[in-house]
Amino acid sequence: MMDPTLAEMGNHLSDAMKILESGKFQRILAIKHLKAFLILFLFLYFSDSGQDVVSILQLVQNLMHGDDDQQGHRMQYVGEQGHMALLGHSLAAYISVLERERLRKLTTRILSDTTLWLCRLFRYENGSAYYHEDDREGLVKMCRLAINTHYEDYATEGFTLLSSKHPVIYQSAACRPGLGQHLCSQLGLPLSSLCIVPCNTMFGSLHQMDVALLDKLIRDDRESGKLPLLLIANAGTPGAGHTDKLSRLKELCVQYNMWLHVEGVNLATLVLGQVSSTVTAATKCDSITLTPGPWLGLPAVPAVTLYRHEDPALSLAAGLTSSQPVEKLRALPLWLSLQYLGHDGILQRIKHASQLTPSPPSVARKFPFLGCMCLGEQLAQQVPLSGVDVVELEDEGTCVRFSPLMTAAALGTQENDVAALVEKLGEMIPVLSCTLRFRQDFKDEVLQQASLSYIEDQSWPGLGGVRYEARTTDLDEDKRQYRVERINSDLLKKLMELDTDLYFSDGPEFCEEKNCIFIGMATEDLDVAELVETIVSIGRDIEESGKLFENMTEVVRRGIQEAEQQLQKANEEKLMEEGVLRQIPLVGSVLNWFSPVQASVKGRTFNLAEGCLDSTEPVYSVKAQMIKEASLDSPKSVTKRFPGQKLFRRHGAGSDSVSDTSSVSQLEESFRETAHVQAIDAEEAEVPQEHHVHIVAEMALSDQRVPEGQETESVDTLR
Repeated sequence: MMDPTLAEMGNHLSDAMKILESGKFQRILAIKHLKAFLILFLFLYFSDSGQDVVSILQLVQNLMHGDDDQQGHRMQYVGEQGHMALLGHSLAAYISVLERERLRKLTTRILSDTTLWLCRLFRYENGSAYYHEDDREGLVKMCRLAINTHYEDYATEGFTLLSSKHPVIYQSAACRPGLGQHLCSQLGLPLSSLCIVPCNTMFGSLHQMDVALLDKLIRDDRESGKLPLLLIANAGTPGAGHTDKLSRLKELCVQYNMWLHVEGVNLATLVLGQVSSTVTAATKCDSITLTPGPWLGLPAVPAVTLYRHEDPALSLAAGLTSSQPVEKLRALPLWLSLQYLGHDGILQRIKHASQLTPSPPSVARKFPFLGCMCLGEQLAQQVPLSGVDVVELEDEGTCVRFSPLMTAAALGTQENDVAALVEKLGEMIPVLSCTLRFRQDFKDEVLQQASLSYIEDQSWPGLGGVRYEARTTDLDEDKRQYRVERINSDLLKKLMELDTDLYFSDGPEFCEEKNCIFIGMATEDLDVAELVETIVSIGRDIEESGKLFENMTEVVRRGIQEAEQQLQKANEEKLMEEGVLRQIPLVGSVLNWFSPVQASVKGRTFNLAEGCLDSTEPVYSVKAQMIKEASLDSPKSVTKRFPGQKLFRRHGAGSDSVSDTSSVSQLEESFRETAHVQAIDAEEAEVPQEHHVHIVAEMALSDQRVPEGQETESVDTLR
């Protein structure tokens, strides 16, 4: 009969976990279940200076869920089998306080049952098991076991024995990054003890260890007085899921008296009725590391290393066995979960994951440039239950990986999710292919333009980047950089306002290049030449307008001085023409009444471009001509456009594959959100659109003398 205290504790824990997972904190239920659980489990007394149970639970919930509005940060649902695994950790602490003899019997039973079940499930006969939290720790223990086996006096002499015969650990180049370095660090061995074996370069898979080369390396090490110690092989490489030739590798290890350790996701398929012979060979190896947690969707369960060795003393020396109850109880969460799932449940989960993808069960789809990063992010967002991620492979570079054996059980991936993944790939890959094909064309077009610089950034998945360079050479470096920054900032703003499907940005967040414009994904009908010509044309207009704006202050100052001089000269000519008497107010009025003076208005136009005053006679004709030219220049492109045809699109090229709701906008949505375009300050002055300011000065003789102090009124107005 079950211990009532133990049963009650399990019920309270299960109810408390459901409350926490719901994200809706309920004070009454929390007090009822968690207070009872904490009293039974922790045996703690909360003093007046401590916090109450409700406050602690509220804190835990806030840490778990954070902002409830951000659903992406919510904890994924944990099923009943997950609750069993979590309950195992709590039970382990409770069991550890039992009477010593009862504890010994219980831990022995749990350890032996779990080991027996795992050995039968994964066809590993007469094996022992080591349970560990870090999935690399089992391999470290196997290395220690191999060292103790080959160096008989290692327990007493230590590393002095290793100096006489240097041990060597061999691993495939396709192993997970940093594994060999971690081994050397944990074992206290120099990195020279690690030998990386390349994969096949001429025959076979690029992800399988080169057996012939390994044989040669081992013979060379033996001849140089070294000791080949251990070989690490893969049954499912981390990146592409390929399995090494384990049978042949086992023969080599037997020949040279080496330890053979195997790890990889394909080991999960050993529980199936039909298993490939390459994976079945792993059951004959000296040790294998299993990770049932992700395979079965079990949270917080340990990894397991199954091994065969006949000397218990050496196993003890290597740290594979322990007398500590807590270490023995590491298997308890797995013990509970395996019983809950049963053989059929375990088989069903792994079989379902294996059927979601073709062999091998971990598939990486390569794309030849770093647009895979964008592709992977988009697939993960649009098909979240697919579990795809982005990996770096030594030969292929960046790839999108789909490994349902590692993700399907936890995410609940179904066949419709895989179908949605394939559909999204069919939409996105053509866009990436077109972009790749046009990248070189875009680069060539940019390099032909003296005013543009091509920006190479491998982290950008689009066409590439450009920078409009200022053509003025009479400025110092600081002023030139400031002008380049202003031109490219305005140019980016103008490009973003164009009626086009192309995406323009100031580049990746951590781009080293500054003052750049990056162009996003391309489609089949893109006109690269027109795109580059438009960038140059708009950039040139902005540059010329900027020069005018920068010179305006000096031009206006000189114009004012010239206007003052001409007004002064005009006043002197007026005085000479009309005489002194007409300048006296009363006398001048009488003279003007008897003998009026025919005054004429002389206008002046102020040319900002040249900084001089001209006659106003040609103003209207010049202005009319300017309006005519502006109307002719307004299209900015001589390309004939058809109804509905957007900028930079060639008519009839791939028209069926591109629309306003095409996959281009969907694919670029991820870096539209992350790319931050710096906006122009609202207080900055707009560049004038006309290059002439017309200033008309009255220079005719008036009926009355101009009062003193008002003769420069027009000049003040100009100021």
